[in-house]
Amino acid sequence: MTRAFVFPGQGSQAVGMGKDLSDNSSVARDVFNEVNEALSQDLSGLMFDGPIEDLTLTFNAQPALMAASIAVVRVLEKEFDVNVADNAGYVAGHSLGEYSALAAAGTLSLSDTAKLLKLRGEAMQRAVPVGVGAMAAIMGAEFSVIEEIAAEAADGEVCTAANDNADGQVVISGHKGAVERAMEIAKERGIKRAIPLPVSAPFHCPLMQPAADEMAAALADTTFNAPCVPVITNVSADAVSDPNALRDQLVEQITGRVRWRESVLKMGELGVTDLVELGTGKVLGGLVRRINKEIKGRSIQTMADIEAFATELKS
Repeated sequence: MTRAFVFPGQGSQAVGMGKDLSDNSSVARDVFNEVNEALSQDLSGLMFDGPIEDLTLTFNAQPALMAASIAVVRVLEKEFDVNVADNAGYVAGHSLGEYSALAAAGTLSLSDTAKLLKLRGEAMQRAVPVGVGAMAAIMGAEFSVIEEIAAEAADGEVCTAANDNADGQVVISGHKGAVERAMEIAKERGIKRAIPLPVSAPFHCPLMQPAADEMAAALADTTFNAPCVPVITNVSADAVSDPNALRDQLVEQITGRVRWRESVLKMGELGVTDLVELGTGKVLGGLVRRINKEIKGRSIQTMADIEAFATELKS
């Protein structure tokens, strides 16, 4: 069996995230305290108690999701002797989850990852004034069809496929008017579900270039180590181990498409049979069933989940 550890992206945040681990593990508390200190913010308090409106803000949600994921990783490593290098062939993450994957694989330090994600969230919010951009999920059509619809809807503005999440689940991003035109075209073509997303900025499209420029400067000043296992990156949907390539692709990722469907297909080609989502929610574990039914998906977020997983590995 080849296993991949994967890490969730924005949208998986929820009030109470990480609290079970914090209540039951000093190792997890150390992770949350280190992130709080790095950000000079009581982020864990916001994670545990909300309010959800503040937790959902991009610059809070991104480091919070990472902290919850790395708490799971550290508890597995330090309390159950289950480390990434010996128990996974690959790591990957959805959008901001790629930062969690890099922290889990030892490429980035925890404090650097927290600071980078705080900046990433702030930079993405600054890049486009509120109300100028939008995103929408279009369900029930092949990716190539959505690409055509986005190109037709652009009409001189930006409209592009931002997230290729699974068969029949594609997110588009760009100028608000162009995204609305794309939704109308989709309905005219008989695609029944086109849903505007409650986001504050149009992520993963060319409008994010100012954020990419900010992140490029910050990432250039950050130490990148070689990962202990290859990273299946969002930009390439391929296995990458070179630290400089990983750094460059984090910059590209800001404006580029999240190729999650292709990433999971690549994992299958590489022999992955077990995809384990570490952190909050069960989104990625659910998507894998729509992409490759040969890969088993599961999610680990509580101490009970960790104990069951560790026991299974050692049996």
